[in-house]
Amino acid sequence: MKDLAYLNKFFYKYRWRLIPGVIFVIISNIFGVLPAQVIRVAFDLVNENIGIYRLFSGFDRQDLSYRIFGYSVMLFGALVLVLALLRGIFLFFMRQTIILMSRHIEYDLKNEIYQHYQQLTMAFYRRNNTGDLMNRVTEDVSRVRMYVGPAIMYTINTIVLFILVIVVMVDVNMKLAIYSLLPLPVLAFAIYKVHNIINQRSEKIQQQLSKLSGFVQETFSGIRVIKAYGREDEVMRKFAGESEDYKKTSLDLIQVQALFYPVMLLLIGLSTIITIYAGGVEVMNGTITSGNIAEFIVYLNQLMFPVMSLGWVTSLVQRAAASQKRINEFLHTQPEILTEDGVRAELQGHIKFENVSFTYPDTGIKALSDVSFEVRPGQFLAIIGRTGSGKSTIANLLLRMYDATSGKIYIDGRAIQELDLKSYRSQAGFVPQEVFLFSDTIANNIAFGRTTTISGEVETAAREAAVYENILHFENGFETMIGERGITLSGGQKQRISIARALIKQPQLLVLDDCLSAVDTKTEEEILTNLGKNMRGKTSVIIAHRVSTIKNADIILVMEDGRIVEQGNHDSLMAQKGAYMSLYEKQLLEEQQT
Repeated sequence: MKDLAYLNKFFYKYRWRLIPGVIFVIISNIFGVLPAQVIRVAFDLVNENIGIYRLFSGFDRQDLSYRIFGYSVMLFGALVLVLALLRGIFLFFMRQTIILMSRHIEYDLKNEIYQHYQQLTMAFYRRNNTGDLMNRVTEDVSRVRMYVGPAIMYTINTIVLFILVIVVMVDVNMKLAIYSLLPLPVLAFAIYKVHNIINQRSEKIQQQLSKLSGFVQETFSGIRVIKAYGREDEVMRKFAGESEDYKKTSLDLIQVQALFYPVMLLLIGLSTIITIYAGGVEVMNGTITSGNIAEFIVYLNQLMFPVMSLGWVTSLVQRAAASQKRINEFLHTQPEILTEDGVRAELQGHIKFENVSFTYPDTGIKALSDVSFEVRPGQFLAIIGRTGSGKSTIANLLLRMYDATSGKIYIDGRAIQELDLKSYRSQAGFVPQEVFLFSDTIANNIAFGRTTTISGEVETAAREAAVYENILHFENGFETMIGERGITLSGGQKQRISIARALIKQPQLLVLDDCLSAVDTKTEEEILTNLGKNMRGKTSVIIAHRVSTIKNADIILVMEDGRIVEQGNHDSLMAQKGAYMSLYEKQLLEEQQT
């Protein structure tokens, strides 16, 4: 229960739903216990009236006693129906308070998890697969809701009913009550023994379900690759294997539950037999009436469903505990990048890297080593180098997706850690190397860069990104729906829509991470010309592989193995006749050959 203790704050928050729910549980069970006493009186009345009826055999009063007996039975029957109706009304109120409370808690918990996900850094998402993240916020939360709703409700109901029934039974005849309830300690011991088994197997089920969800999500995301390589059959076999593992894990839990329920029914039936036998002995001794036996049997039948539900409730609690443990693992994960009480300032675009080194925390790969450079507001910085030289890492550090392992990064004279991250990023535009578009219209994907957009801004941004004409050729224009991850668009179209999404922000700092690789030379020149007009007086950072893309930059960094090997503008780097000149001549030769 220590994992489920995290939910206590929600019980306190919704205490004015929980407390009335408990009150309704108590009232409904009072009306549930009273019919047994009415049945006891009715049963005794039947026995007495049978004797009176026989006593007046042959007399006129026999008919009168028969009518009185009939009216009495009808009265008691009507009273039992009224009590059942009242109990039903309060059971309805009980569900309306406790079950509705569970839905509110589910809503709050999902929002809390999702909000916490948003605060976690890129390193967290590199360590965890998407399927597992989704499973914890959907399937795990649903199982927790079954604990805060039905499990809590039936547990409270069982406790209250047990207390009321046992008090009444002891008040009638303690000896018979002890005999009737004798199998219950055995039942409690059985629940205790099964407790750990259910918990362990529930955890395995959730872990396997996360693996299955992750596999399916990854398969759907990479369906084009699967079909292109004709690997459908192999993927089906892997899915069947994962499903088989999930089935076996689920069956292991069901085997425990399948044994649990018959044992409970056996113990309940044993209680009934003991009650009839011991009650008959007490009736012969004259300590109770036959109506008391009927009353005790009704009580035992009332306890039957709560006792039967113990196994189900125990399973719900254990599965919820396993799910909440998984949820807590992420909720207790602290983001490596904290931005509380940061400085909110208008971004000027003055960037300074001072002896910056960085090692990826999840892989241990050293991406940057002792990198230093400075970019003044309004300058155009270009970064070029081979794959794996550390170019994208500079972009990630500049947007503070990670914090540098050592060294300092200054933005407008302040350490980047001092800035309010949300304010800083809102003034920057970023086009990542791996373009991501949402399953929405083209217009909404471009407008995503702004919280509010003015009419015409989307079209303007599309023109500046040289994608306007392409969009107009679509049947629905800007209202064209994009498939998941932009699957309906070409690589160049996705890149340009992503650039338009960054430009619509009118950012003070624009970072383009190799986002022109799928664009032809003519379109690239058009985009760069538009960027030059748009970003005049603002800072631009472009990461590229082609020298033609960046030769007009104010500062060019040539990266190799995480270090800056050359730094300067195009002319000064060509004069050095080093790595940059070698790269430029090599690309020039390739262009001439093509």
